[in-house]
Amino acid sequence: MHLGRLFQRSVHMYGSRPALVSGDSESTDYAGLDRQIRAMAHWMRHDLGLEPGDRLMLAMKNCSEYAQAMLAAWHAGLCVVPVNSKLHPNEIDFILRDSGSRACLASPDMHQSLRAVANAIEGLQLVDAGSSACTWAIRGPSMSSDEPLRQDGATPAWLFYTSGTTGRPKGVVLTHANLVNMALNFYVDVQPVCETDALLHIAPMSHGSGLYSVPYFIKGALQIIPASGGFDETEVFAALKHHRNVSFFAAPTMVQRLVRHAASHRPDLGGLKCMIAAGAPFYVDDIKSAVRAFGPRVAQIYGQGETPMSITAQTAWQLARAVEQGDDAFLGSVGHAQTSIDVSIEDGKGNRLPAGELGEVMVQGPTVMQAYWNNPEASAGTLAGNRLHTGDIGLLDERGLLHLKDRSKDVIISGGSNIYPREVEEALMQHPDVVEASVIGMPDPEWGESVLAFVVRHPESALTADELDVLCLASIARFKRPKRYVFLDELPKNATGKVLKRQLQNLIPPS
Repeated sequence: MHLGRLFQRSVHMYGSRPALVSGDSESTDYAGLDRQIRAMAHWMRHDLGLEPGDRLMLAMKNCSEYAQAMLAAWHAGLCVVPVNSKLHPNEIDFILRDSGSRACLASPDMHQSLRAVANAIEGLQLVDAGSSACTWAIRGPSMSSDEPLRQDGATPAWLFYTSGTTGRPKGVVLTHANLVNMALNFYVDVQPVCETDALLHIAPMSHGSGLYSVPYFIKGALQIIPASGGFDETEVFAALKHHRNVSFFAAPTMVQRLVRHAASHRPDLGGLKCMIAAGAPFYVDDIKSAVRAFGPRVAQIYGQGETPMSITAQTAWQLARAVEQGDDAFLGSVGHAQTSIDVSIEDGKGNRLPAGELGEVMVQGPTVMQAYWNNPEASAGTLAGNRLHTGDIGLLDERGLLHLKDRSKDVIISGGSNIYPREVEEALMQHPDVVEASVIGMPDPEWGESVLAFVVRHPESALTADELDVLCLASIARFKRPKRYVFLDELPKNATGKVLKRQLQNLIPPS
């Protein structure tokens, strides 16, 4: 179960099939990509002096070099340390030092900003991915195609640093076996993949989109890197006109933007196979809008960095059927447990709870991380009892569907009653003039905490707090409705698009 061996298998099976294309350039087939990555693997081992088990940071926007370097690192027995290109150099400095990375391959713009950081870390090699050295690397001597045969699937492949929304990020150690099992779950529980399919990278390859390259490379499918290296609605729909059977990973906010673009431009959707939403709450009304816009081509998964892309799933067909049947309970869930995953709900004493009762979501399965890097105390707590303690609060209903309420740290306790922000956010998102909403607790002298809602309105909207209050009173219990509303132009988010509730705490208005 080593990814290097599985890529060699794909080269043997799909050598003449297109493997990688960037923008409008010529695609590279699997045989050609194999020559490039084996040459780059040789360069990493012999020119950079890296040894099996060493960590290699990839600080790059989406580009063909990212895919080449990731595969080359695995071929050479290295562990990839992916970082989002939007991170501040100080944040990358922490990850470089904590991971003990011996080399960092950076895109030209990031190379410049990371020079001072790299110079202060002894023994670190900072390499410009756009330099002649990297161009030469893919044309130089090649490492043997047999090299991955000597490597173990239990070795680290992907050292992913959590977003750190509550403090310093932790390094999640994912093995080759973890990622292969993630791919197997994808085929069974999200969608099948074959050599005529394509994966479009519009979300960062340092996160979900890069992880989903694994099931596509294994099956000999095409990877498409947009010319922009990022997300642009016009570029997405242009790619769908040019390529067939295209899927992509997208945050729910990206799906919303595509829905709005489709409504005004009526693009050709013939090339779209599926958009897979994850990474943030996908609200019921937004799911309905997406399915109405794109038909049975919208899926959803729930996972964490600690069990990549692999806790629960809802296929495109399931979501479309639920929209057609008005099954809001299904749409308000995150689906059933993926095939190799056991999901349970437990109380604070480690007891499994029956259907319908709220508790912490626990996960067991072959995709669960090995540990946190160099953090035995955090590893012991998160993996206590041989289960992943997700920190999410939820329940399993009588159909086995998982319903997430919130992160345990985000639950609002008002007058002794638990209020789950997501439930309030779902109510607010029903209003057509609400673009985004995020709910937190604020100090309340009488109730301990009360509900505060931050709302982003459509630019031309004159939506008022009174209107939102009427909406909430019509759909949720009175004690759950926000006591105050704050209108913002945008919500503060981290580099992966997750709302930073700790920053919202700093925006609480004086009482």
